[in-house]
Amino acid sequence: MRKVLLLLLFVSSAQAIEVYSFETAEQEALYQAVTKELRCLVCQNQNLADSDAGLATDLKDKVAAFVIEGKSQEEITQYMIERYGEFVSYQPPLNASTLFLWLSPLLLLLIGGVVLVMKIRSTQHD
Repeated sequence: MRKVLLLLLFVSSAQAIEVYSFETAEQEALYQAVTKELRCLVCQNQNLADSDAGLATDLKDKVAAFVIEGKSQEEITQYMIERYGEFVSYQPPLNASTLFLWLSPLLLLLIGGVVLVMKIRSTQHD
């Protein structure tokens, strides 16, 4: 029984290993960079490189095919954004639909600063 469980564990972990035949180390580095930059659409909190979801595997296959074809990181990312929307990228472009996303940290910092100043002034007047 123990041997069967170990065999099942080995087989399931062996299936998760992905092997792509890149011609150069630069292609492999590009593949790694792109899959770390793109978000898994199923998991949403993981990048493609870390996700084992079926859709993520399909997207990694597509990225590998693009890399082997000689496409650039920008071309691959743009294809994925056009196909799946800006959410797929961890670095969405600055435009009207993502303006709040980019400015919200500054807005929160500004609101926090105003609240802090008001709190300090109210304690000084008491």
